[in-house]
Amino acid sequence: MPGMYLLAFAGACVLVAMVPGVSTAIILRQTVRAGRGSGLAATLGNETGILLWGLAAAFGLSALLVASQVAYDIMRVAGAVVLVVMGAQALWHARKGAPEPEGEVVPGWRGPYLAGVGTCLANPKAAVFAMSFLPQFVPPGQNVPVTLVTLALVWVAVDLLWYGLLIWAVAKAKAWLGRPAVKRRLEQISGVVLIGLGVRLAVESR
Repeated sequence: MPGMYLLAFAGACVLVAMVPGVSTAIILRQTVRAGRGSGLAATLGNETGILLWGLAAAFGLSALLVASQVAYDIMRVAGAVVLVVMGAQALWHARKGAPEPEGEVVPGWRGPYLAGVGTCLANPKAAVFAMSFLPQFVPPGQNVPVTLVTLALVWVAVDLLWYGLLIWAVAKAKAWLGRPAVKRRLEQISGVVLIGLGVRLAVESR
């Protein structure tokens, strides 16, 4: 595909990644709770979800979700429940007070990875965004499915770079962020943010 379209798309992806949202909250919470590896696992899970939505957009599967109000509402409510549950868990951990040993927060990469995948796939706005965002950067005369898959891969690469920088910055501040009082406060903030995002997703329409 023409380089101008690719550069424009990469720039747009950077702007999208920099806007704080559900993915940012999940990734940063995992990083603060269990370290850089957990944050990277959550990032890989989130990017797996983004890639799947990109592939769905390339092959027209997301159009079914966009066209069906019932399917959209089911995913919207499911996504809201996931966010509220995760927020409640964060508030519960904050209320317990004592920080958990790092090795017991999440067993390896599986927990944070699944959290990243689940929150992304349970968010119907990700599908709608993929359907409306990616096609705008398909040059005339190009093979649409192949170009959309390429754009999805670029989107994932930009996200990985951005979240990698965030995780690196949080890891550098680990000595301060890992203090019990600070950690509890961050758990409280992330819990309130996740619940708020879940409630907003539940009540808002398309």
